[in-house]
Amino acid sequence: MPKLIAVGLVGFALVVLGGASSYIIEPGTRGVMITLGKASDQFLPEGFGFRTPFITRIVPVVIQQRTVGLRADCFSSDLQQVSLEVRVLYRVPESSVVQIFREFAGDPFDSLIAPRVQEAMKEVTAVLSAEQIVKGRDEVKAKAIIAARLKIGEMLTVEDIVIRDIHLSKELETAIEAKMVAEQEAARARFTQVQTQVEANTAVIRAEGEAKAIRVRGEALKLNPAYLRLQIVEKWNGKSPLVVPADPNNSGPGLLLPLGGIEQPARP
Repeated sequence: MPKLIAVGLVGFALVVLGGASSYIIEPGTRGVMITLGKASDQFLPEGFGFRTPFITRIVPVVIQQRTVGLRADCFSSDLQQVSLEVRVLYRVPESSVVQIFREFAGDPFDSLIAPRVQEAMKEVTAVLSAEQIVKGRDEVKAKAIIAARLKIGEMLTVEDIVIRDIHLSKELETAIEAKMVAEQEAARARFTQVQTQVEANTAVIRAEGEAKAIRVRGEALKLNPAYLRLQIVEKWNGKSPLVVPADPNNSGPGLLLPLGGIEQPARP
């Protein structure tokens, strides 16, 4: 029995020692080795490795892209308060893993990213009116990304800044909405005016074309009166008496076509 207990204790000690002397770094993370309170200068890649038990420990640092929301309270160039709800997409580059751990305990958002993104948003909106901020959301976003990257530097990578919502005062929202409605009505009125002018021009062109066609047709018939007589004969229904006038240039009598389909009276 004492031997079994001893073997069990030795086995348990080996298991504990084996666990304490190895580590596993998950995908999407990098490790920082801490030896007696001092961080190593190089990060550890993902995978399995060994460490000195009870002396060193491995701290994981996530390098996958993260998305965190924040609120930026700004003022426009016309001194209107504008609140922006944004989501920041960022990641930690491998080259900054150790530095981020040393300076920001592995999570730099609250102390590095959030204040600089808010500052960038304030700088961008300060030169735009409230109406321009509402209408030019893409422009605000593009300029804010550039400004935030310059402020943060290469320590972190800001992938994108998404503006989810823009909050204005109720009075300002009503004023902007009324102005946009007025602009739409003015644009509709201009379109109607242009359409009416186009229709009028089209009618004039059509009338001129018809008048020209009638004039050309009249001149053609005048030059060739026999064609007019042929048209009259071809359209005769064969029932009504038809007298085709003679050629205007000829003094001869007209052409009389007899009636067809009329029954002759019976002789007594």
